[in-house]
Amino acid sequence: MVKHIILWTLNPELTEEEKNTVKAGIKEGLESLVGKVPGLIDVKVQVDGRLASSTADLMLDCTLENEEALKVYAQHPEHLAVANTKVRPFTAQRACLDFII
Repeated sequence: MVKHIILWTLNPELTEEEKNTVKAGIKEGLESLVGKVPGLIDVKVQVDGRLASSTADLMLDCTLENEEALKVYAQHPEHLAVANTKVRPFTAQRACLDFII
């Protein structure tokens, strides 16, 4: 299996209310992909409970069947739709860590 972890920092120009709306949209959009993207086993988007010591605003934690499934996920139309409408327009920084578990 493969873990796909993403940390995002939201655009600093967003108000706290806008950030909360964006985080909820990202969570809903990405978590809804389970069952739609072949090889995607689990998706969790962490948006709450952030401590002041954090340097990111939210985290994506995906589990996929294998590295090939990660490649499929990256190019899947439903994933791209979420990424292009709910994530990329509102994020300033992205860090990724993919690894075998």
